[in-house]
Amino acid sequence: MATRIRLLTKRFLILLNAGIVFFFLLACLAPYLNPQRWWFISFLGIGFPFLLIAVILFMGWWLFIKRKFAFISAIALLLGIKSISVLFAFHIPQRFDYKKKPGSIRVASWNVARFIEMKRNNNKGSQIRLKMMELIGQQDADIFCMQEFFHSLDSAWYPNLDYIRNKFNYPYYYYSHDNDGDKHFIGNVIFSRYPIIDSGMIRYPRPALPESLMHADIKVNDDTIRVYTTHLQSLQFQKSDYEKIEKIEEADKDLVSDSKTIFSKLRMGIAYRKIQTGIVRQLLDDSPYPYLFCGDLNDVPNSYTYFTIKGNLQDAFLKKGFGVGRTFSALSPTLRIDYIFADKNFRIEQFNRIVKNYSDHYMILSDIHLEKP
Repeated sequence: MATRIRLLTKRFLILLNAGIVFFFLLACLAPYLNPQRWWFISFLGIGFPFLLIAVILFMGWWLFIKRKFAFISAIALLLGIKSISVLFAFHIPQRFDYKKKPGSIRVASWNVARFIEMKRNNNKGSQIRLKMMELIGQQDADIFCMQEFFHSLDSAWYPNLDYIRNKFNYPYYYYSHDNDGDKHFIGNVIFSRYPIIDSGMIRYPRPALPESLMHADIKVNDDTIRVYTTHLQSLQFQKSDYEKIEKIEEADKDLVSDSKTIFSKLRMGIAYRKIQTGIVRQLLDDSPYPYLFCGDLNDVPNSYTYFTIKGNLQDAFLKKGFGVGRTFSALSPTLRIDYIFADKNFRIEQFNRIVKNYSDHYMILSDIHLEKP
């Protein structure tokens, strides 16, 4: 009887291992398949880190129990090496040196979530806004890209554009907004301590939302570089959606209806990002100058969005960071969705991630050197 139980247990574990490997390999395909058509595989891409952990644990288990079965996981890991390589940065952690080297350009990117509080007052949100402003000033960035940036012309609301320009010495900026009678504006902004000699913006085909791709051509000494920033389609999760996710995790009785709502928003976000990704890639390819890309892609490294936009660009985190590099504070500790990319004309010198729970995103910054003008 005991022998039969052991046999059944072994067979079950082999089947379970094979099943996990199957879904792991499907997740590895997410960057290469059209997410509008293969949306289920894109969902698996989001869960790739957890599938990876399961595959590694099974390999470790079989090495001690029955070594030949460890090859199931080992082969899967070899096949998925490209997806693994963009998930984890393997550099030794080093303290970020705030003293800039000669010729370095410090670039920062942050989704500031409208600075939490938009109207002048003295509540908790306004106090967080002040802390966010202090954090911005402490980085001494030469170029600072921000997403979900709020600015108002109404004196009862915060004029964040003017505050940052004057307080932190950013004489040049590009923040596109139409003076059409509305006094409140939300979008992306590029601040610079170097002269901006040209700029442009493309709105994605969803005019009801502020998502856009912006660029600024910046004169750095005798050279010109182009800096892009964008904010791709988010999942539009509200507080109620996060509560539903908690219910799902707790196997609440409304599991089915809550799951439908969450998956519907996930699928919609994937579909819109596919369109936006194509636009971004085309414009990056058309850049006449060495360029940097900073933005909130609202997608993980093992995704069609990341692989398509990154292409042959350097990922500053992978070049100089360590670990998973989480940049979004909610849902999962594996969500790296904010990036700084640089083309081959630049050398990445150092990278930093500021883990402060002010916005729902963490600020990222990197010192970059232009090597090939």
